[in-house]
Amino acid sequence: MKIEAKKRFGQNFLKDSAVLERIIQSMPKSDRVVVEIGPGLGDLTQKLLKTKDVIAFEIDRDLCHLLGQKFHKQIQEGRLKLVCADVLDHWDKSLADQEYDLIANLPYYVATNIVLKALEDPKCKNILVMLQKEVADKFSARPKEREFSSLSVLAQSSGEAKRLFIVQPDSFTPPPKVDSAVLLIQKKRNLEDKKFMQFLKIAFKQPRKTLIKNLAQEYPKELLDQIFGQLGLKPTIRPHEATTSIYHRLYEMLKETIDGKKRQNRDNPDAAASHAK
Repeated sequence: MKIEAKKRFGQNFLKDSAVLERIIQSMPKSDRVVVEIGPGLGDLTQKLLKTKDVIAFEIDRDLCHLLGQKFHKQIQEGRLKLVCADVLDHWDKSLADQEYDLIANLPYYVATNIVLKALEDPKCKNILVMLQKEVADKFSARPKEREFSSLSVLAQSSGEAKRLFIVQPDSFTPPPKVDSAVLLIQKKRNLEDKKFMQFLKIAFKQPRKTLIKNLAQEYPKELLDQIFGQLGLKPTIRPHEATTSIYHRLYEMLKETIDGKKRQNRDNPDAAASHAK
């Protein structure tokens, strides 16, 4: 059965055995089960099954049929669980009922969303994914680098992110139009605060503007001036120049001040009404 890559699923099959081996060697050492998203033709799955139990999610029904035949024995033995569905439909709180490491060659159109879901998943401990180089750079960038973004802050808030190596287009069939890269995120904690993620979207909304101008679209300018002064931040600082710890301190100080005023107004509605006049 000949399988053609489908554009609607963003499929590019990795054919370079040297890259496959390098991915395997890059996996953090652990006894955890591996969750593989998008096993494709099963080349990486085959290598994983030599040492690991695998849960594989494949959205393409034709590929699922192929994988079911190719790994019939491993499925029967319980070493491979093949889920023929969109992984995002199965991702409630966690993808597995035990701790796992995630590995995937991700279609570009869903890559960012899947990595963010994995950062939130309490059972996911390591993330090893191949994705568009530009996106890998955003997750792994450091403060003051041009690529430093909200994704960098989220990755650093969860653990340690590294871009391991670049993969050229000719390693795939069909070749994509851009370079890919393998990204490793070793988690130390889970992303839990959705409001912090929204705060970062505001902070990085217009990267060329100053950080305080971006935040002033949502927060009172006087309050921002006060907090920037307390933190010793220059009003000219741009979003990519602030560190991850600064973003957390900014968020906490804004949240504490605003929540405090809300409590004060709730406890003393007459004073709040008078102030509003």
